[in-house]
Amino acid sequence: MTVARPDPYAIAVGADVRPRWVFRLPRATGLDGLCRRRGGALWRLLHHGATPVVVCVRQPAADRVHLLARSASHEAAEWAIARMRAALGVDQDLRPFYERFHGDPLIGPALRARPWLRVAGRPDPFEALMLAVCEQLIEYERAAAVERRLIAMLGRRCQSTGLADSPSAAEIACQPPARLQALGLSQGRAVALIAAAREVAEGRVDLFDADHERGWRRLSRIRGIGPWTLATMALTGQGRLDQIPAGDLGYLKLAGRLRSRTPGAPAPRATPEEVQRLFSPYAPWAGLAGLHALRASALPLGLRLAA
Repeated sequence: MTVARPDPYAIAVGADVRPRWVFRLPRATGLDGLCRRRGGALWRLLHHGATPVVVCVRQPAADRVHLLARSASHEAAEWAIARMRAALGVDQDLRPFYERFHGDPLIGPALRARPWLRVAGRPDPFEALMLAVCEQLIEYERAAAVERRLIAMLGRRCQSTGLADSPSAAEIACQPPARLQALGLSQGRAVALIAAAREVAEGRVDLFDADHERGWRRLSRIRGIGPWTLATMALTGQGRLDQIPAGDLGYLKLAGRLRSRTPGAPAPRATPEEVQRLFSPYAPWAGLAGLHALRASALPLGLRLAA
């Protein structure tokens, strides 16, 4: 006798949202392959614990965004919708940022040209942390190749849609470093990622906790988890627009160029501290201001952080 299995996506939950500020559904989906664009909509597989959820996001009108989540659990579907809203920045009210800085000499032109620009967020902060570790000190294209291999080997999948989700912290935590090295991570980054995953999987760090700084402090004790990694995770995974990955090469070059007084001469790189000082007047939106500054200067970091 054939026993019918329950449909893991039988429950559908929808939400119509009116963005609080100018919004455009991102065209780019990143090189890691986690988010897919099909028929003008964004598709993403997420997991609420062990429960899979497929989320579809459409923008049928300039002032309306529709999200539809399918899962075996109503709670999981609602959670996934909330996480996608946070990742896309649908509910961010950026009017105060625009009104304050649209005339700024550094970011004003880029802000006026792209008032809808938002940080390309991640629905799961551990995913943001994992990808930040992968991207340490190497070019984004090389990092993305490592990420794709990591997702292919250890990620979770929805066979009916072809979508993939990133590996869970528990899955990464039980890996031997040599296996991650075989996927392209250096030994140091592999060890750091596993150590961070254990902190999350075993509950010593809760990346969803409102007290973000407490988790950052504990993670910072891990060798290989430094200010750049934590700021990138906070900006892209926790919605902390006040955080800027000041040690990124794009920002170091930008700040060095701005301080150079010799036209046409190669500008020395600035220090992370100088980058922090450059963007301190934009608080509490330093991370977002940084993306606009890079857009204005045509430097590359914004291509992977901007949506």
